[in-house]
Amino acid sequence: MSSAAPAAPGFHSGDTRVIAVVGIAHSVSHFFHLILPPLFPWLKDAFGLSYSELGLLVTVFFVISGIGQSLAGFLVDRVGPLPVMLGSMALFAISAAVLALAPGYAGLMVGAALAGLGNASFHPVDYSILNRKVSPSRLGHAYAVHGITGNLGWAIAPVFVVSIAGFAGWRAALAAASLLALAALVVVWVNRVALEVPVHRSGATGPAHALPGGAFDFLRLPAVWLSFGFFFAYAAALGGVQTFAPEAARLLHDVPLEWAALCLTVYMLASAGGTIVGGFLARDPARAERIIGTSFGIAALVAISVALLPWPGWVVPMLFGTMGLCGGIANPSRDMLIRRAAPPGATGRVYGVVYSGLDVGMTIAPPIFGLMMDAQQPALVWLGIAFAQATLIAGAFRAGRATRARDAAPDAV
Repeated sequence: MSSAAPAAPGFHSGDTRVIAVVGIAHSVSHFFHLILPPLFPWLKDAFGLSYSELGLLVTVFFVISGIGQSLAGFLVDRVGPLPVMLGSMALFAISAAVLALAPGYAGLMVGAALAGLGNASFHPVDYSILNRKVSPSRLGHAYAVHGITGNLGWAIAPVFVVSIAGFAGWRAALAAASLLALAALVVVWVNRVALEVPVHRSGATGPAHALPGGAFDFLRLPAVWLSFGFFFAYAAALGGVQTFAPEAARLLHDVPLEWAALCLTVYMLASAGGTIVGGFLARDPARAERIIGTSFGIAALVAISVALLPWPGWVVPMLFGTMGLCGGIANPSRDMLIRRAAPPGATGRVYGVVYSGLDVGMTIAPPIFGLMMDAQQPALVWLGIAFAQATLIAGAFRAGRATRARDAAPDAV
């Protein structure tokens, strides 16, 4: 039984517009994840910073994003997702301008914090709009496009800022990022009528398992915390892949340096392709757990094989591609699983809490994998990724069971 309100009758013809605009906004949020790290060489020279000081800028971004994401869900449920999305786009533009004008490290910190605050609202905002405005038969495709546009934001950011910094300097690169956010803000504003979602009022008639009590009653749902744990494990696996997996694979299998750099690109492209396939598979919500279990089961076996088997170096990029494909296939079903866990009237709050697990995982996991590398144990990095992927399987099935139990016994909420 779906827990989100169905799309309005006759709205089917507007699905593409909603999906496209939300996708543009989501790509900008991912773009801002990576506007600073590619510029670290310039910032290091400009301000005489250490690598740990530079890394702390990223930590500030994700800590504020994680805390803010939980709180943003309440704001989305109270005022609706559209005003929050417009505010977030404005924060991105302001943050990049602050970074471009920063006179020192404190200015960079303020800019990173503002960018994290802008990023905080995106999952509660995006999924509140998609779940309410897109026809149920096209939600799988909507989730697929949402995932792909996020990946494109990640892919574009380094090329965008480094290319501009190369001929005009890092300040110009960040100023251009501010203009990009302003352009996205205009796109959202022009399409505001299509994105507007009525705010759910307490006491309104709804499904039997809608929350009967206060604003925090959704925190009593086991499915919410199981889903939070799921996303924490997901971020741990992804954080390992994005940070130290290429170098660990290079050390284990004598992968040429240029091939090691290619591995992450192959992973992201395969993930985007897998997300397209996963969008078709996710049309039946009842299959979500099985798709997640099969996909991450294969990915975990691949990770274990990288850690333990003597693969020739030329095979390693293909193994990254296989893992990326599996993760991409699982992504729309992952989003469908969370949709089922969200009671009417608490969609923003549930997505805010659940997706904050991503920020927590991305904050904690990379340093742990870094310690493994410092201990000269690259195989442990891959075994750790496999463990996180295996945890995802158990988490998906447990979250699914908890949601079905809630729907079968609504008075237990």
